[in-house]
Amino acid sequence: MYTTNEEGILNNYATEPAMYYAEYPSVEQQRQYAFQGAVAVLFVAVTFLMALAVS
Repeated sequence: MYTTNEEGILNNYATEPAMYYAEYPSVEQQRQYAFQGAVAVLFVAVTFLMALAVS
């Protein structure tokens, strides 16, 4: 899609995708997100403690 002004200059617009509403995560997905968060916190803690031990 594009428009042209009175000077003949084109202005291009991107086509917009159709919008949709996100669905609330199921209980299983919530558990998976909690597990991933716990693993991430553990990873950061181990990395921090390793850096502290080496320095």
